[in-house]
Amino acid sequence: MVNRKRGEIVANLGGKDRCLCLTLGALARLESAFAVSDLAALGERFSSGRLSARDLMVIIHAGLEGGGHTFALDDVAEMQVDGGIAGYAAIVSDLLAATFGEAGADG
Repeated sequence: MVNRKRGEIVANLGGKDRCLCLTLGALARLESAFAVSDLAALGERFSSGRLSARDLMVIIHAGLEGGGHTFALDDVAEMQVDGGIAGYAAIVSDLLAATFGEAGADG
């Protein structure tokens, strides 16, 4: 069972429900992958609304690692998601909302 207060979500990837979480280590890997200096810059990068397919894949991969799964980035690239690209984008949006806070949430 996932705990959204810890930033966890569940997503169906490759036909299986999986827990995703952007842990501190996962966020550090994303800072490096996106060549930004801190979490504020990472948040700005994500809030731009301009994410490539590779960006989605890298974020999902980091979330899977943070959720305790071991997959290569190429494995994530092959995972099927309902809804196609919109499905991948929805997973990333949900993961980022759980990590950075949701609009209207207290605190």
